[in-house]
Amino acid sequence: MTQISDPLLAQIRDRFAQVESCPVQGRRIFFENAGGALTLKSVLESSAIHAAIPDNQGRDNPGSHALVATINKARQDMADFMNAPGGQFFVGESGTELLFRLIMNACLGTGTGKVLGSTLEHPASRSACDRWARIAGQQHVLIPHDNATGTIGADAYAAAITPDTRVATIIHTSPVTGMGVDVTAISRAIRAVAPDCIIIVDGIQHAAHGGIDLTDHDVDGYVISPYKVFSRHGYGVAWISDRLTRLPHNALLDGPEDNWEMGTRDTGAYATMSDVVSYFEWLGGEVSDATDRRGKFKAASDAIHDQEKALTDAMIHGTGNLSGLAEMEKVTILGGADNPAREGLVSLRVEGVPSVDVVRALNEQGIRTHLRKADHYSGNILTPLGMDSCVRVSMCHYNSIQEVAQFLAVVKSIAA
Repeated sequence: MTQISDPLLAQIRDRFAQVESCPVQGRRIFFENAGGALTLKSVLESSAIHAAIPDNQGRDNPGSHALVATINKARQDMADFMNAPGGQFFVGESGTELLFRLIMNACLGTGTGKVLGSTLEHPASRSACDRWARIAGQQHVLIPHDNATGTIGADAYAAAITPDTRVATIIHTSPVTGMGVDVTAISRAIRAVAPDCIIIVDGIQHAAHGGIDLTDHDVDGYVISPYKVFSRHGYGVAWISDRLTRLPHNALLDGPEDNWEMGTRDTGAYATMSDVVSYFEWLGGEVSDATDRRGKFKAASDAIHDQEKALTDAMIHGTGNLSGLAEMEKVTILGGADNPAREGLVSLRVEGVPSVDVVRALNEQGIRTHLRKADHYSGNILTPLGMDSCVRVSMCHYNSIQEVAQFLAVVKSIAA
């Protein structure tokens, strides 16, 4: 395991804004990272700098040339970070909007057949597939996920895949259960039967935990929401393969055929993605002896995984003299106490206490969590479990064991 030391954790926390306090609430512990991670201070600086620039891209002047260089650098940085095999990166309105756009073009451009997904997926991809499969005259099939583990495996996809599968969607990590999915194994299972299938991945929840390898994953689309990976709101990022790039899509007449961006984009958005990539590279250099960029990204991902496992293990099994959630008689943990697919997130119920009251009580003690209800966002996970709601506690590698201890003390009093 790659342990993040206390001195390094202090350095990490110093790179983020509002780590220990909210400008409205005051001091608080931030366990709502799945709803939007903390923002790098460098992102704030880049955003302010670029917001003041009046120049547009594509003009023949020094200011414009600098904007284009910033965008090109960001695209290369993202390609290095995600190990992208060709294709292109572009930004859009949001992660949800980009998933809709990629899925729309994949369905409309591939002919009759099957569109395959799973019940684990966020409504962004499920809704897009439902709509555009019907319009394209395709059959939308949803594979049931495993309720007990809160995830889905390649075997489930393998049992459902057929040669006429035109489009397939995968969620890399569930934002409700917190469980990750083996994208590479699922992709291989799909391609073994339907090699030309367009595979699109929702990486929105996974991105903050690192470990994206598009060459290994062998997919055609990957979408993230930068505000969930240390950047800011207001845009989404998509990568698409050369194959998906060439499918018919919205574009200006007589414009560049491969362009998927609509109108002038915010150069500051691209600049902040370079900041995010630089942070992962810095962290990888601090936790390893790697000298090459890819090695640093891998080391950073491993360190994040190990730190977050230490945090979730402490939350579930206890730390110091504090009992963990698994030892609290009235607490139920979604996905089970010992689940190797878990990525920095624990969703729970407290018997006899409505989840909305648990979230409120935690917030009153300065601990920020989130209520998930069995609605259009989370009903696919909660309803099969017979739950109307749950408490989502989402951590990131900059959180500390001390913060977990404070959380456990409060939950113990609530459960009592």
